[in-house]
Amino acid sequence: MGSFDRIPIIDIGEINQIDGPGIKSIVRQIQKAYETAGFAYIVNHGVDPFLIKQLFQKSIEFHSLSYEEKIKIELNELHRGFIPINTSTDKNSKLAVVTKPNQSESFIMMREADRNDHSVKSGDYLAGLNQWPEGLVGFQETLTSYFDVLTHLCHKICRAIALALGADLKTFAEEFNPPTAFLRLIRYPPLLPKESDNLYGSAPHRDFGCITILAQDETGGLQVKNSQGKWIDAPFIKDSFVMNIGDMLHRWSNGLLISTPHRVINCSGQERYSCPFFFEPNVNVKVSPLPCCITPDRPKQFDSVVYGEFLRSELQSGYDRHAVNN
Repeated sequence: MGSFDRIPIIDIGEINQIDGPGIKSIVRQIQKAYETAGFAYIVNHGVDPFLIKQLFQKSIEFHSLSYEEKIKIELNELHRGFIPINTSTDKNSKLAVVTKPNQSESFIMMREADRNDHSVKSGDYLAGLNQWPEGLVGFQETLTSYFDVLTHLCHKICRAIALALGADLKTFAEEFNPPTAFLRLIRYPPLLPKESDNLYGSAPHRDFGCITILAQDETGGLQVKNSQGKWIDAPFIKDSFVMNIGDMLHRWSNGLLISTPHRVINCSGQERYSCPFFFEPNVNVKVSPLPCCITPDRPKQFDSVVYGEFLRSELQSGYDRHAVNN
């Protein structure tokens, strides 16, 4: 966790460049930002602002449905559907004493995989079909479009990250074939100031995957923790995403890239909407420090983990729906 007092901004307008000064500049910015802050705003990302606007509109429409309608597609064993408020708790957080559930509700979708899909035939963890609400015109189409666009963008960002680490590009790209990816539409109700003691929209946590691309509204409430223990605000910046590193990339980079604690406290007096997209390795991938990241000065820090097994343990500890009843 690095020392920083503001979150850097990275211009990724040249992300499509295979070689040349543009991509080299992005690589340098990635190295600087993610070796210190673990968070950055990314601008000139190429995602249509109208698509992002549509996504937020669909999120508002979904969250405006009655509880009875939403609970029809309650989160299932494939981690898809509606997560009601008070059913997700960061019990295994090492960053705060968390006794109360996150004050948010969500809709989650993942990659659509029917019975003919290789991952379903192989019985891969979480492979399957999404659950969709009834009667929301254009909801599935908008979310699927955004999901596909973000998946494409993240593949390109991961190539730049591989360049930043000095990893073999082809080998690293294969770790995401296909990726494990989640699109989550979150609504945070406003917290009263007297409620905010140990009650979070999202309790302090580190993301457990590879990269997170966050679209947020203008409400504010996201905060990132620096090495002095100070919480730094990550306010809305027009036409930007907030991108942060998760535990798997921290592990792959042998601790070089930082998975930074963050939280959400919505004391704005109004609802907050955000749409994080989580891009993570294939569930069958073994994640261990890349050889290029192991040096005499930085010996191997982590054992190998199978991403799907790690993910299962995280979901079982964090969500009532996945909890194992002993």
